[in-house]
Amino acid sequence: RLYDHGFTTLSIQMPVLAADATADAYPAVFPEAVERLQLAAAFLKEKGHSRIVIVSHSAGSRMSRVYMATNPADVNAWAALSLTQGDTFEGVKAPVLDLYGEKDLPHVLSSAAKRKASLIGNATSTQVMIPNTDHFFDKQEAAMVKAVKDFLDKVK
Repeated sequence: RLYDHGFTTLSIQMPVLAADATADAYPAVFPEAVERLQLAAAFLKEKGHSRIVIVSHSAGSRMSRVYMATNPADVNAWAALSLTQGDTFEGVKAPVLDLYGEKDLPHVLSSAAKRKASLIGNATSTQVMIPNTDHFFDKQEAAMVKAVKDFLDKVK
């Protein structure tokens, strides 16, 4: 729905493992995810887009974190929704929105303070919790989109 607010969007399919794969199996595909993000940023640059942001969710945020930790010059900001597995934003210099639901997954909720602490020193970064919703922002999609839009508007 960001398109409805004037943003050009490009959806990238991140690597997916078998349905029974555990979270511990995913780091093996992070290099492939990084390559996909690099190619997407280059594609958008080729098309004349100078302001590029990443909006990712859950395991996609975990994969995007690996890319963002390299501080790619082409990416202006990152909206990370429900960053999982206790990851933080340590080392990420771009503005970050750490967005999660009040009833998110236990490991997302238990690492919220640690994620917020990792944003200190990055003045344009912020953490937002959407009340009354879960890991998928069920019944609060409009609030989720608004939070992302508001963040992107601030980091123009």
